[in-house]
Amino acid sequence: MDATLPEFEDVRVRLRAMRQDDVPALFSLKSDPVGMRFWSHPPMTDLAQAQEMYEKTARGAQTGEFLPWVVALSANDSMIGTCTLFAIDAAHRRAMIGYALVRTQWGNGYAQDALRMMLTYAFGTLQLHRVEADIDPRNTSSARLIERMGFVREGLLRERWHVGNDVQDSAMYGLLARDYAATPTG
Repeated sequence: MDATLPEFEDVRVRLRAMRQDDVPALFSLKSDPVGMRFWSHPPMTDLAQAQEMYEKTARGAQTGEFLPWVVALSANDSMIGTCTLFAIDAAHRRAMIGYALVRTQWGNGYAQDALRMMLTYAFGTLQLHRVEADIDPRNTSSARLIERMGFVREGLLRERWHVGNDVQDSAMYGLLARDYAATPTG
């Protein structure tokens, strides 16, 4: 994998590398208990956690271990979320995706815009054959989004995550390159 994190932009959103000045926005995103309800880890409680995540993200981007983008508004470059390709398996040409937006930006179509750019890169430039998503089945908005992108629910992993006092299932979704190419969003 190429360790260079490319940038993408459309009329509404931009995918770019995370910067040090994004740490407060990252903390805002990852500390929201409503926004983090369906994640595999609890909300952040301290800005130092966001700084640590920023440093881990920078290392991962440098090594190509994973590809972490900030989702920013094209109009002002302000961070509104993240999207990442991770668990990249070059031999089997597959990866997983993760994404999150600040709650004030939910329902505006920004996540779909960001995913479209990321998936186009994954299936085009990286020539992946398969991309997977792990979604808490209670997160119906996220499930609807990836289904619109062409993902198919392939199974349920029961009680996969223990987050605080909550035990969460994982609905597993997959998207093949040929299916993405056939979707209206691809």
